[in-house]
Amino acid sequence: MIGQLLGTLKRSTRPGNRAPAARGPQTMRQYCVRQHGRGAERGVSIIETMVAALILIIVAVGLLPVFAAGVQTTYGQGDVATRVTEYAQDKMEQLVSLSPVNIASDGFNDGVTDTTHFPAVIDGSTGCTGSGASTTCGLGGFMAASSTMGSIPPAAPVTYFVDYLDVNGNLLTSSTGAYYTRQWSVVTDSTANLKTITVVATSNGAGVKGLAPSATVVTIKAGGL
Repeated sequence: MIGQLLGTLKRSTRPGNRAPAARGPQTMRQYCVRQHGRGAERGVSIIETMVAALILIIVAVGLLPVFAAGVQTTYGQGDVATRVTEYAQDKMEQLVSLSPVNIASDGFNDGVTDTTHFPAVIDGSTGCTGSGASTTCGLGGFMAASSTMGSIPPAAPVTYFVDYLDVNGNLLTSSTGAYYTRQWSVVTDSTANLKTITVVATSNGAGVKGLAPSATVVTIKAGGL
């Protein structure tokens, strides 16, 4: 009996006696491998490349105006911002360096020098007057403690405490044609021995996209110094 079973087992394992079904799974795996291998070797056609390039060009052309506007805005804002800062500093230097020859206390109580002209008018011929008058120029003259002369809000300019510049920074005699406006104020402390000078230079925003640039410069001046 055992010998017959062993003989049957040997015959079934011979290559010629394998059932066709045994070769089926192996043949299918080989077929799948061949098919996937062919698909993996497939590249991108030139038509697909050209379509992708065309889409990229269309998108880039559509974004060009945005980039151009951004560059223009940045350049304009930067240039004007630099100018208003420079003009504010120029006015501050003019105010704090008023000559002690014109008024006592090293210009601290100067109320007769009209700095809205260049060079500044120091003889009072423009209409600004000295201490005790309702209209004062210079650094406000002899100011009481905790008082203010001039104004810095753009909507409330005060005569002799505001001047106007053209697009090139040249001083104008009025606001007509002004590209830049400079306003300043002088505020005394509770002892009237310190004056806080604030200068604000702004642009009218013509030709500049976005918020019109402005610059503020503040200096404290002490009496007798």
